[in-house]
Amino acid sequence: MDPKEIIHDWNTEGARASIDVAGVSVHDETLRDGIQCPSAHDPTIEDKVEIVRLMARCGIGSVSVGLPGAGPRAVADSQRLVELIRDEKLPIRPGCAARTHANDIRPIIEISERTGVPVEVMAFIGSSPIRMYTESWGEDRLEELTRSAIRLSAQAGLPTSYVTEDTVRSRPQTLRRLFTAAIEEGASRLVLCDTVGHSTPNGVYNLVSWTRELLVELGVADRIGLDWHGHNDRGLALINSIAAVEGGADRIHGTVLGIGERVGNTSIDQVMVNLRLMGGTDQDLTPLAELVQLVARAVRWEIPVNYPVFGADAFRTGTGVHAAAVIKAERKGDTWLADRIYSGVPAAWFGREQEITVGHQSGESNIRYWLYKHGYEAEDAVVKAIFARAKSQSAMLSDADIEAVIRARP
Repeated sequence: MDPKEIIHDWNTEGARASIDVAGVSVHDETLRDGIQCPSAHDPTIEDKVEIVRLMARCGIGSVSVGLPGAGPRAVADSQRLVELIRDEKLPIRPGCAARTHANDIRPIIEISERTGVPVEVMAFIGSSPIRMYTESWGEDRLEELTRSAIRLSAQAGLPTSYVTEDTVRSRPQTLRRLFTAAIEEGASRLVLCDTVGHSTPNGVYNLVSWTRELLVELGVADRIGLDWHGHNDRGLALINSIAAVEGGADRIHGTVLGIGERVGNTSIDQVMVNLRLMGGTDQDLTPLAELVQLVARAVRWEIPVNYPVFGADAFRTGTGVHAAAVIKAERKGDTWLADRIYSGVPAAWFGREQEITVGHQSGESNIRYWLYKHGYEAEDAVVKAIFARAKSQSAMLSDADIEAVIRARP
């Protein structure tokens, strides 16, 4: 059956059509920006290795493996992950964060020289007037730091991204000056940042499209990439990332589960889910659930049960009407239909499946389905006993609860 026969998609039909997300890549910051979260633990190097392997399997294009300027452990972990990518020929590119200072950039150059891998330098500097006022910086000083840092990195032959912190609150004239200087010195990408989670989608679109127009004006739009790096202080990180793509960004940053400073970053897993649903990629994302679980364990993070796609309740239903529809779809022998009748996200695409539970809002169909899935006969007396138990409770029955009812039957 043609999906268009049973689903009318207002996302793609109407006055405002779906945006073109083809060719957009994702850059993961979990092992750098993410673990700056005060509540997150720095994973062991063994866990970091497995995380990077899974990221590569999920089609994540590039990963920040650390900030080597932070000290010897950061250098050792960063180099180990670059060696992993080299030795296992993983389809993911390594990058490292650095201040626009030689002391941060040289360790990255040295890692690249020791491993033979071109590690992307992501050199950051504050650019907003509030930061400039607080630090007593002038634009001349910012341009000087920008030029020396980007030149050092580019002369070493490394791909170089120029990152302006708090870009969303920076003056256009300042950005024009700094971006031009960075490009003249050899930057290959510009990274626009919502460092404090200030932006709305309108603000993101305005900034990204303005920067894209600047690149056209400078005659470099065909060779300078444009990144978006957002934080979630207003709860807008995901939609802001989509607005950034609409404005012309071709790479989106994020972290697994959105971990990061304060309330966190854009959730890279949710970005990938939406890029897949919007037709931007046909990448196999079934390993994404495993990646989310691994990161949660490695940083000692509790995944909210209602977290989109990867929370425990994302595809669970205990409501009789919902469950009955899923069961009817399955009985038609149509897994595609069963995965979409009460879900805007097909669970199977992302390593999950629809789950039907039994609770106080359930019907007998929930119970019969549970019995079938667990290898029990759906005898009327058993169904009625479980039904009565469910209606007497204020929460879902666990598997153990249901099995206790079954065992209690004569």
